[in-house]
Amino acid sequence: MEKGRISALQMAVLMYPAVLATAILSLPATTAAYADHDMWMSPVWGSLAGYLAVYNAYKLNTLYTKETLIQYSQHIIGFIPGKVIGFFYIFYFLHNESLVVNQYGEFVAGIFLPQTPMIVVNIAMVIVCGIAVRGGLETIARTAQIFIPVTFLLWIIIIVLLIPELEPNNMFPIMGDGMMPSIKGAYILQSWFSLFIMVAFLLPFIEDHKKSLKWGMHSVTSVLFTMVITNLATLLIFGEITTRFFYPVMDAARYVSIADFFQHIEALVMAIWVSGIFIKTAVFYYVVVLGTAHWLKLDDYRPIVWPIGFLIIGFTVWAPGIQEISQYFATTSIIYSVLFQTIIPLLLLVIAVFKVPRKS
Repeated sequence: MEKGRISALQMAVLMYPAVLATAILSLPATTAAYADHDMWMSPVWGSLAGYLAVYNAYKLNTLYTKETLIQYSQHIIGFIPGKVIGFFYIFYFLHNESLVVNQYGEFVAGIFLPQTPMIVVNIAMVIVCGIAVRGGLETIARTAQIFIPVTFLLWIIIIVLLIPELEPNNMFPIMGDGMMPSIKGAYILQSWFSLFIMVAFLLPFIEDHKKSLKWGMHSVTSVLFTMVITNLATLLIFGEITTRFFYPVMDAARYVSIADFFQHIEALVMAIWVSGIFIKTAVFYYVVVLGTAHWLKLDDYRPIVWPIGFLIIGFTVWAPGIQEISQYFATTSIIYSVLFQTIIPLLLLVIAVFKVPRKS
């Protein structure tokens, strides 16, 4: 079904924006609401869910090397229960994909293209990502290899330019109320880190499989590093008022001013975010299409790319506004993600370990 092959490094590069893209703009404010001065510590605890997700996916793949989560769940818990689990996973990722596209549309149409209907912005993104998905996993991976290093460099430039505006006193007191505030903030962040379970859909197509666990862990560490630096930078600029900003990173970029000449670099933030969202949307799109094809036992996933794209657009029409989505990510989504991204894969692994006969 998927003829293309990618390296473990390409998998790590793909997963970096697939997890981080929607988190980098709005999560600092959400984390600050729970962790306050310790918001920069929350990603450290939240990243444990990411490491666990990568480990679960890798161990399951070593038992069922050429299959994705949709396929081997039927071998582990039986045909009918496996089909049911597979259906819910497809719906879960389809739902998340629609929220990602909706966030993109709200952000772009609300801030940069106020005269453009949001549905037009959403359709444009889905069409571009659909073309990438039809090109296959290798096409998406090569695109990420081009975009992500450039966007990471732009992110570094923004952080460096913000250094004169940072106020170190804003991070004190550290753990003034103990570790619980930072752990509460991590409870939200684990929803993003545990998205690394999506590597379960990529591992069957990795050329250097033995390196996939190492590079998967490196990808989690890269997301952790980026979240810590981003949260710390926004905290040192805004302090206790971080929660008042809906997009703290965007507002922080407006503080950059060098000799009253180099300023208003919001376009850099826009470039970083759109590039990341494109890769994230394409990865989610690919997972939904590939999972659906496996669930239906199709020979090729390409014929269903555009029908799935139509469903994504339909879901975005019904999706709530950006404030409701942010509230959802801070409440209901946590339980939702723990179930599908941590508990079910962990149970599948435990059952599989006892079910698969030992090799002599």
